[in-house]
Amino acid sequence: MAESICRALRDGALQGELAPALTIKDNINSPFGFHAFSHVLTQLSSNILAGKSQSRGLVLLSFSRSPAYYVQLLKKRGLDVGSSAKWIQILDCYTDPLGWKQRFMEGENVSNVDQEVSNLSHLCTNVGDMDKLFSSIIALGKAGFVGEGTVRFCVAVDSVTNMLRHSSISALAGLLSSLRSNDSVSSTLWLVHEDLHEEKVIAAFEYMSSIVATLEALTPSPYVSRSNMDNSYLEHRSTKGRFHVRMKRRNGRVRVISEDFNVEQSGIKFTSISSEDAVINQSLIPKVQFNLQLSEKERNDRARVVLPFEHQGTGKPIQIYDGRRSFSESKDDNTPLMTNEKGNDDGSGKGEIVYFRDSDDEMPDSDEDPDDDLDI
Repeated sequence: MAESICRALRDGALQGELAPALTIKDNINSPFGFHAFSHVLTQLSSNILAGKSQSRGLVLLSFSRSPAYYVQLLKKRGLDVGSSAKWIQILDCYTDPLGWKQRFMEGENVSNVDQEVSNLSHLCTNVGDMDKLFSSIIALGKAGFVGEGTVRFCVAVDSVTNMLRHSSISALAGLLSSLRSNDSVSSTLWLVHEDLHEEKVIAAFEYMSSIVATLEALTPSPYVSRSNMDNSYLEHRSTKGRFHVRMKRRNGRVRVISEDFNVEQSGIKFTSISSEDAVINQSLIPKVQFNLQLSEKERNDRARVVLPFEHQGTGKPIQIYDGRRSFSESKDDNTPLMTNEKGNDDGSGKGEIVYFRDSDDEMPDSDEDPDDDLDI
């Protein structure tokens, strides 16, 4: 399932479509969203280096980690960081997000990083200006990557929760929507901590996303019930959970799939749901079976059933008398309807319903529709 997410981001968008967008949600019960974000980021970077992705490069907005952290992360995953300036650009929103350090240090070098990191890192000192941030992202994507024709690149944000500390949800939503609709952007992904925001904020991110991934804890969180800061709660801390993904396809259908995950020292590992859990889920489903096919005997039995309106007439056509005589009947039959006169006690004859108006003000019966003049 995690691989299907990476494939969707790798394939990118068709001409005239919005770029695929991934929202990764976590909470305090399962605080492993960054591990899932790092997994998708490294898989997408590997596809870019191998030339298997629609995007030729990656623009990373680092809010919760420093650019040096991501350089070390890529090295540990076996990616070539020496030539990373050709395919990755990092917009450093972590070191000095509001420009305070640069102001007090009077133009001195704010970030003490080595040459390898400085070649691909670009300092941002005003993260609250969404228009300037959008221009910086597009400029890095167009100027940093070399390719023939229209060069597409991917945009990754490690924490939109930190972005909301400096901007409103409407401004941030405008930035993300502008990135998705830009012709140079192949795909986007971001991480959000859902328990730190209102439901309408999370709903806005889900609305803008074509893929929503949620990390669910299988056991209660150790942070809720611990009473002191000892090492016992760390030993019993659960690193396992369930990874739920909702994907919107191009044809409008929605696919919901789940996987188990386990956070290890080397990273997060995804596995299919165990057979025991599958048996438990099957036992919770009501055992109701619907047979939509009929056998030959069932079809014959159904054909022999006498319906309520067929109970009379013994198979002959049934004429329903509506209380009025037809024109042809009155023309051919000159006998009165009521023929049971005196001296004829056999009880035979035709019946007739005679209606007397209560007053002269009552309108006579008419075959015309009384509501025909209404303009409906």
